[in-house]
Amino acid sequence: MEYLVEVYNFTAKARALASSTHLLSGTVPMFPWTHAAFGYLLLLLVAVLLRRRLSRAELIAVIVGTQLPDLVDKPLAWWFNVLPSGRSLAHSLLVAVPLSLLVLAVAWYLTHPEVGFAFAVGYATHLVGDSYVALYYWRPEELTYLLWPVLPAYPYDDFVGLTDFFSQLTVTPNFVVVLVVAVGVGLGFAVQFVHAEPLR
Repeated sequence: MEYLVEVYNFTAKARALASSTHLLSGTVPMFPWTHAAFGYLLLLLVAVLLRRRLSRAELIAVIVGTQLPDLVDKPLAWWFNVLPSGRSLAHSLLVAVPLSLLVLAVAWYLTHPEVGFAFAVGYATHLVGDSYVALYYWRPEELTYLLWPVLPAYPYDDFVGLTDFFSQLTVTPNFVVVLVVAVGVGLGFAVQFVHAEPLR
């Protein structure tokens, strides 16, 4: 019991130190475009390591995978009040894993497993992108959505319209860096998509 108390005290001190020293002051906010960039870059890295070119279907699949959790959860939570949080149903591993396996199985049956893999990569990077800050600070209570509905969804979010978002936007060095990288990645994606081969 004393060991558990010591571990808890250590993690609490580490969390406070990280907050006080702003170790994550340069974290990347996860918007749709940053989710897309994260998934695309990871898939591109895999393709480079395997020395193969990505098809248009793979590029589409990875983008769909990076956006699907928010396209499901946020409208159902914010507009229809069906879900308790914008991170719940489609953000849960209890849905994400079976759905990714199903897409992979269908793609395999259609002789294009690489498309299913691209979707799974995009989906996985979305969940990682939403979780990395809580993992870094070790705030497990903010990760309960990963096992929703077994665990309650963490009530972290409120609906923010585009007008409110841009009116409250503060231009910081971190924001400028993220914007430049996002534009660069977007242009790279567009060029690659134009020159990519269709499925055969």
